Amino acid sequence: MSAVFTKTLVRASQRRSFEVAAAPSVGWHVSERSDRDVIREQLFSDWHRVERTLLRFNREISELRRQGWIDA
Repeated sequence: MSAVFTKTLVRASQRRSFEVAAAPSVGWHVSERSDRDVIREQLFSDWHRVERTLLRFNREISELRRQGWIDA
């Protein structure tokens, strides 16, 4: 899989990761993690769903930065 979007933020010993990767012949693999726990993991075949997920990721990342999280 090749990454379309990846972002990892840290605060103290906490880590949040967001990723969208192209999954050949399937579509896109989307995942969100908190430390080592998977918050959400999905496969999408429709790019419009991926676009909506990227918008949600960007809102969440902005909110985390507002709370003091920084890029890893």
